[in-house]
Amino acid sequence: MKIDSIAGIGNMVENKGVNTHKGKTTFSEVLKDSIQKAGELEKEADQEAIKLAKMETQDIHNTMIAIEKADLTFQLMMQVRNKIISAYEEIMRMQV
Repeated sequence: MKIDSIAGIGNMVENKGVNTHKGKTTFSEVLKDSIQKAGELEKEADQEAIKLAKMETQDIHNTMIAIEKADLTFQLMMQVRNKIISAYEEIMRMQV
């Protein structure tokens, strides 16, 4: 009975390396954009809640969805902030 060897898995993820192309977004730009989007979602949720309170809309589902989107985005933003602060504190504890 002949037993064939198992072929290696190889690289499952394409290795793109470090991106040094000009015109790409930086971490700070992504962070600023995310904060701006979180603010926009909060304003949208507020507008939907005001419409519902004024009886301008009967669609409570869209109001609740907008509120939950804003809440989840805010929670995610706070977790990212906490990780950034934690990383900063760890860097500050390093001895040079």
